[in-house]
Formats: sequence, structure tokens, C-alpha cells
Amino acid sequence: QVQLVESGGGLVQAGGSLRLSCAASGGTFTNYAVGWFRRPPGKNREFVGHINQSGTSSVYADSVKGRFTLSRDNAKNTVYLQMNNLKPEDTAVYYCAANQGSGGDWAPAYDYWGQGTQVTVSS
Repeated sequence: QVQLVESGGGLVQAGGSLRLSCAASGGTFTNYAVGWFRRPPGKNREFVGHINQSGTSSVYADSVKGRFTLSRDNAKNTVYLQMNNLKPEDTAVYYCAANQGSGGDWAPAYDYWGQGTQVTVSS
């Protein structure tokens, strides 16, 4: 059983940056790919990006490509989502999730989820 805890959310002005963290416990972290999803207010959950077990490969949604970067520190059991040039449309609750497969952009493929962290981008 893996527990995931997100942190780093907050209020930022458009054009600013935030770094979200996803800290894992209770499992062998290097067995898990980690994905990030977000739920904007009043909208469905959407894929943001995912990173493989070793951190050597990551995939991003078109909406965040070039602005968001995933990385992971397996020694600290943590995945980071660096978000630059934030836009008001990035406002959402951000969730990290883990699976032992190849990650992916399909939320049901993930077995473990964090509780979410709020990101609000003001214009």
C-alpha cells in the first residue's frame, strides 16, 4: 500500500511559478510510475503529465508542455512538478497518482492517489 501526499500548492500571479511535491511512503518507490492530474473548478479531471520509474522519461499534456517539468528524487521518494509561466487556466486541484505500470494519461490506470493540493493563479 502506497500513500501519496502532495504539497506546494498556493496562490500565485499569472506568469509566476510553483513547485509541487508528491511524497510517497509505504512501498518501493522505484516500482512506481507517477502521474499528475488536475481538476479545474467545475470541470472534469484532466491529465497533466507522468514520469517513469527511473525518471528518465516523462510525458505532458499539450496544455502544459514547455511550461511544466516533472522530476523525481528516488532517494527521497518524491516526485516534483515544476510549473512555470502559470496561467489562470492552470487553476485547479492537483493530484499525484502512482501505478506499477507505465503511468499513462488514463486516470483509472492508477492505483494510488494523494489528497490533492490547490493551485490558484490570479490574472
